[in-house]
Amino acid sequence: MTDKINKIVLAYSGGLDTSVMLRWLKEKYDCEIVCYCADVGQGAEMDGLEEKAKATGASKLYIEDLREEFVRDYVWTSVKANAVYEGVYLMGTSLARPVIAKRQIEIARKENADAVAHGATGKGNDQVRFELTYYALQPDIKVIAPWREWEFGGRTDLIAYAEVHGIPVTATVDKPYSTDRNLMHVSYEGGILEDPWAEPPENIFQMTVSPERAKDEAEYVEIGFEKGEPVSVEGERLDPVTLLTKLNDIGGQHGIGRVDLVENRFVGMKSRGVYETPGVTILHSAHRALESITMDREVMHLRDSLGVKFAENVYYGFWFAPEFELMRKMIDETQQTVTGDVRLKLYRGNVIVVGRRSPNSLYDERIATFEADTVYNQRDAEGFIKLNALRLRLRSNSQ
Repeated sequence: MTDKINKIVLAYSGGLDTSVMLRWLKEKYDCEIVCYCADVGQGAEMDGLEEKAKATGASKLYIEDLREEFVRDYVWTSVKANAVYEGVYLMGTSLARPVIAKRQIEIARKENADAVAHGATGKGNDQVRFELTYYALQPDIKVIAPWREWEFGGRTDLIAYAEVHGIPVTATVDKPYSTDRNLMHVSYEGGILEDPWAEPPENIFQMTVSPERAKDEAEYVEIGFEKGEPVSVEGERLDPVTLLTKLNDIGGQHGIGRVDLVENRFVGMKSRGVYETPGVTILHSAHRALESITMDREVMHLRDSLGVKFAENVYYGFWFAPEFELMRKMIDETQQTVTGDVRLKLYRGNVIVVGRRSPNSLYDERIATFEADTVYNQRDAEGFIKLNALRLRLRSNSQ
């Protein structure tokens, strides 16, 4: 016999899944349900959400603007680390989940709630990301995941349930795709996309035009960084939300940031996803270009050697794990000299670096030149090569 649950904080969007969950939780647990909606830049219409939540059974609704925190503490961290999962995915969904779950726990504490609930399914990564964050921040919290408990088999069952109980939802049986949007990206799954051979229909994309329909002229953009974090566009200093929004708009006009991949989910299955990440695609190219003149070679290679582990931790949901906290501190330390400007050319889906400069530049034209110089003695290379060749020569002689 489990302890009676008196109050649940539900991560609520007002969409089909969480609208049904709200009513289902109210009936199953016979307790107070507090709804919480996080704004991470998804552009969802918030008007009428409180009335809908209360009409479906909630006692109140928190609407929290997390956009600044999301970009500053999560997106910028991934940019500083050059974090890419499996060489392709920039992890727009993965980065949003810990900031959403963190605020949900804070609200649960404020409300003295016994439990938290989320709308992630039992097949995906999000259930892991939400719950690892919950347990890291509140070890004794009760977690309810309706998709792992209830009797519904799929979206068709949810739509039927909503109709029977008079719950207003916009989803239909024919809706072909599942999407997730925030300030960093839009993701698409389901429908025809479940066939990895099928090309994504052009009409699904929201943030970008196709490269074929992009501007016919290249556009130059200059981005400024301080300690690895983007701070300005075209010399204008901007806050994180405004800066990323601006680059999303610029990149979208040039068809930048579309990715189509089959990824390995943490739970073990492979999943096909299509993503649009225009602004951060631009930032990744710019950031690495600036690092190329400001970071010591061995520091850069050491940081890059941890790249796979760093990206896995983000993707798997271990944002608040001790090893990730250690990696974050290391990343921040490597970025102390990464200050300067990068100039890029954007054209039909391409991000082309055309210039970089920094007051901390390690690039020395006097040494790098192919012309005569008095700084580098080319004769020194002979001994350097012979010392590095010693073990190779010994191995050859022993065979």
